[in-house]
Amino acid sequence: MSPTAATSRDPRIHVDARHLLSLGGRSGALSLLPRQPARSVLNGRHASRLRGRGLNFEELRTYLPGDDIRTIDWKVTARTGEPHVRVYTEERDRPALLLVDQRVSMFFGTQVYMKSVVAAEAAAIAAHRVLAQGDRVGGIVFGDTDLAEHRPQRRPAALRRFLSSLGALNCSLHAGLRPQTTVSLNQVLQQAARIAHTNALVCVFSDFDGLTDGSERLLRRLAHSNDLILFDISDPISRHMPPELRLTVSDGDQQIELDASDRQMSDRVTQAMEQRLTQLQSWSRRYGFPVVPLTTAEPALAQILRLFGHQGGRS
Repeated sequence: MSPTAATSRDPRIHVDARHLLSLGGRSGALSLLPRQPARSVLNGRHASRLRGRGLNFEELRTYLPGDDIRTIDWKVTARTGEPHVRVYTEERDRPALLLVDQRVSMFFGTQVYMKSVVAAEAAAIAAHRVLAQGDRVGGIVFGDTDLAEHRPQRRPAALRRFLSSLGALNCSLHAGLRPQTTVSLNQVLQQAARIAHTNALVCVFSDFDGLTDGSERLLRRLAHSNDLILFDISDPISRHMPPELRLTVSDGDQQIELDASDRQMSDRVTQAMEQRLTQLQSWSRRYGFPVVPLTTAEPALAQILRLFGHQGGRS
């Protein structure tokens, strides 16, 4: 058996659509609805609470005993001389848009999993839960040269198509990739903003490589009218590089050797990673969206359950 064939079957390195579909049965405790467990990261000090589905205006009618006085339409009441209330009903469902980074920068991991695998599994778990709670699911799966857009739909077939695209792109990743053109993170955020106009759930699963000042404007725009959650995928090495470490790193175009015994080089790499995280956290506080940290050191499901306040997540 060739090395490529052997590694392609290792779920720490590649995951296909069948594996991603199987995650639905193991994530039933997770919820992406507004009411969250007390220890959920979405209830954090700087995290905005999920707004859930919006409201549709149904009718204007005269006030009846027991009606909430906050629904009184004071303009109509003043004009008619009789109390009137505005009646709303909750939207039947709402769209969820999952943006999943499968660029070559995500094909990296020094612990247990590749970042691309953690992102794919986390997105699949979210997709299963969105559909199970009665909402529409869709997303954008993007690599360096390929991008698959799936408009949100409330059908199991839509989930399968999304996971099929995700699995195919994940399994196409390999260390020898040399893409001639690249899809930038900002391009994907712009496309998401065109799809998610208002009251959608937008989740981004990425290492946020290529973050720029323009990203702030796009994230602010998405967070203003939607529920935005960023899942920041990282490897423990980004916070501490052991001096004995030797790495060959590629951006898909150029390749360099990293020697962690070179303290200046090691400090520059660590500072760059810390700066990216600090920037995300600053925007999180400013615009009220949560950043959920995920690592390559353990399964995505265990991490998400723990971060969302469920005992089922193992340390």
